[in-house]
Amino acid sequence: MRNNFRRTRLLAAAVALMAVAVGCSRADSNEQPVAATDKGLATELRLGYFPNVTHAAALVGLDQKLFAKELGSTKLVPTKFNAGPEAVGALLGGSLDASFIGSGPAINAYAKSNGEAVRLIAGTTSGGAQLVVKPTITKPEDLVGKTVVTPQLGNTQDVSLKKWLSEKGLTGKVKVTNLENAQTLDAFKKGDVDAAWLPEPWSSRLVLDAGAKVLLDEASLWPDGKFPTTVLIVRTQFLQEHPQTVKALLTGLVAAIDFSTKDEAAAKKVVNAQLLELTGKALKPAVIDRAFDNITITADPVAAQFPQLAKDQVTAGIAKQAPNVSGFADFGPLNEVLTKAGQPTVDAAGLDKK
Repeated sequence: MRNNFRRTRLLAAAVALMAVAVGCSRADSNEQPVAATDKGLATELRLGYFPNVTHAAALVGLDQKLFAKELGSTKLVPTKFNAGPEAVGALLGGSLDASFIGSGPAINAYAKSNGEAVRLIAGTTSGGAQLVVKPTITKPEDLVGKTVVTPQLGNTQDVSLKKWLSEKGLTGKVKVTNLENAQTLDAFKKGDVDAAWLPEPWSSRLVLDAGAKVLLDEASLWPDGKFPTTVLIVRTQFLQEHPQTVKALLTGLVAAIDFSTKDEAAAKKVVNAQLLELTGKALKPAVIDRAFDNITITADPVAAQFPQLAKDQVTAGIAKQAPNVSGFADFGPLNEVLTKAGQPTVDAAGLDKK
């Protein structure tokens, strides 16, 4: 009995020593932590979106319950935002899992986390942003000494405006301020602001409801008029832990895009109903018609433009150096969904490689 007990103690000691040795060898190595693994379907998906026509696919997906249908047992928790930087804060703070968002804040979210926290997984809208001005303003130089509004500091339109002002030699000669879109409309009507660079439907509202005119359509600044206005990003950890949930979200998105492009009249009604619910006011038929004319609802994120968008942040004075967007995209899940739906896949244009 004593010999057996002694042998047992010696064996336990040997096992303990082996464990310590293994632990030390791991600690001494430069081995990277194991990436988060698939944990199955998420209990809930917290999804950000904006009450804008440029978020039409998101609004259709929510209204028609296309996301909820695909998510099944995963609870969908939609959260409304007014501008991209707010959504970025929620994503990086861990209180949001995915968000429809402008391309500028999407890049910022990636850059702020050193390329770790978020991934670009789909596009939703191309186009739909304009610089609208008082009728007396007929050329860029007329903006000297005037007040121009964007939705929020560092948002997609804010970067676009400041880059454009820089190229026109107007940096520091124009007062740029930030207001929520509804406040911009009121301020323009009162004459407190002279111009605004806005997404749809707000550029159309200023034109049709407040007497503004278009000085510049941002589409004219991009090849073939295509640039990513709204995209879909997701927390990297969520994507790694719940890939099937992300794929379900993308399946709902593709269904929402199909709904919007195959029956535009129905899509307009749905979007307007959502805007009424979210903002308390529906758009006039002429406004929503004009807004839809200026956008393209598509899953293509126009990935080839992201390196230029990153450089634009420097030109706009938002960043000291252009964020590195290499590795930002993961279109694998989206392309699986598109292939299954018999639709063309999207091109990552190298944005998926570090």
